[in-house]
Amino acid sequence: MDEKQIIATNIRSLRQSKKWSQEAVAEQLHVTRQAYAKWENGDSLPDLLKCVALSKLYDVDLNDLVTYDASATGIPIGPAGKHLFGVVSVGNGNTIAIPDAAMKTMKYQIGTKLVLLGDTNPGTVGLAMIDASQFMAQTGPAFNRLFEDQDS
Repeated sequence: MDEKQIIATNIRSLRQSKKWSQEAVAEQLHVTRQAYAKWENGDSLPDLLKCVALSKLYDVDLNDLVTYDASATGIPIGPAGKHLFGVVSVGNGNTIAIPDAAMKTMKYQIGTKLVLLGDTNPGTVGLAMIDASQFMAQTGPAFNRLFEDQDS
């Protein structure tokens, strides 16, 4: 898919996911509905300032708005700063391998300490990880004792 089609596809799918009309988005951007429709059809491109406005309106990263190809990943464009790296399986020894893309994006290295959080509520069961130093900075000294001298 060429760059023009990527932008067209992204702004169309983002608008549709929010259930907004072309006219409503055009009004927000101070352009005509016809101009916006041309962007969605790939007949023309929004200028840089309109791309910035679109990224803010849809709460997506500007780079993702103009380069993210959902057809290549099968995953729709996500909110700015949020990432879906795929599915992992629990392996032998209860290990989880973090995907390379996640390691690179999050700037994790071998040995990075992560805090594993869990939710057991029936409607939201799941696990999440956060960098241990960030967790400690956000929670203050209350949790320091829990994580002292732990290797994992």
